[in-house]
Amino acid sequence: MLKSFHTEGVAEAGCDEAGRGCIAGPVFAAAVILPPGYQNSYLDDSKKLSAKSREQLRRVVERDAIAFGVGVMDEKEIDKINILNASFLAMHKALTILHTQPVHLIIDGNRFKPYGDVAHTCIVKGDGKYASIAAASILAKTYRDEFMTNLHREYPVYGWDRNMGYPTLSHRKAVLEHGPSPYHRRSFRLLNDQMELDFS
Repeated sequence: MLKSFHTEGVAEAGCDEAGRGCIAGPVFAAAVILPPGYQNSYLDDSKKLSAKSREQLRRVVERDAIAFGVGVMDEKEIDKINILNASFLAMHKALTILHTQPVHLIIDGNRFKPYGDVAHTCIVKGDGKYASIAAASILAKTYRDEFMTNLHREYPVYGWDRNMGYPTLSHRKAVLEHGPSPYHRRSFRLLNDQMELDFS
């Protein structure tokens, strides 16, 4: 069972992102405030769950959360300010949407750009330790997967309905054969062998 909170007695938002390691598409982030003492034995790091379980838990989180928000930074913004800063700003966007102001934030990972004057704590592998971060990881992952699956209909050659924009071998072979799409991150290494690509 994941821990219900890091700081007891305050409105605490868990934050996580999805899509940092992709070579195409935006990065999504979510922020979730769960009720005090909330427990759900099925909640876990989204990477450990099946797609079906994630979708089921998405509905549970959206139903049970005191507040939740999802923020997005697209590939052009990622290329402009780098993926780390884009991930932080996606979290900030998610936090801005919350209709309940958190007093404390718990962030999955070891770095974060402060959000105003709200206190925060970074927790490595926090999505496997705290329920609110796990909930945020599930929302970020499911919202992003849904986005990439829809985008696949526009650009089916890259297999985004299966790889979700991650640099699988088949994805990279498609980039080599067809060239990059408008949704590929130009600041990322798109090919293993770093062959020249025409970005015009």
